[in-house]
Amino acid sequence: MNQTKQTNTPKVLKQIKAFIHHVRSAAVVEALRDAGYKNITLMDVKGTLKALSESEQDFSAEAGVVISEVRVSLVCEESQVDEVATIIRKAGRIGPNISGWVYVSPIEQALPIGGKES
Repeated sequence: MNQTKQTNTPKVLKQIKAFIHHVRSAAVVEALRDAGYKNITLMDVKGTLKALSESEQDFSAEAGVVISEVRVSLVCEESQVDEVATIIRKAGRIGPNISGWVYVSPIEQALPIGGKES
């Protein structure tokens, strides 16, 4: 996301979080980068998506059968939400079943750490 000089109209920002299978994470990141999105965060998480194979399954004492998933996160302008969600849904899809979820949340503030002060 290109953050330039501030204007009087504040930008409305959204956080996109997607939970996908590990095997699709590289394709999702590549598709987002190709579309110009940066500052993408990946985190390994345990979740309850339908396993692609038995080797993907694990057991958690707290949650029972789980699989390793990837949480993809990024912040974008509100006007970019549909594009980002479409990219993730297309690149993250595996077969005819549900392959993950995309969540959109509001961002109240985005403050830089370091860099030039305006």
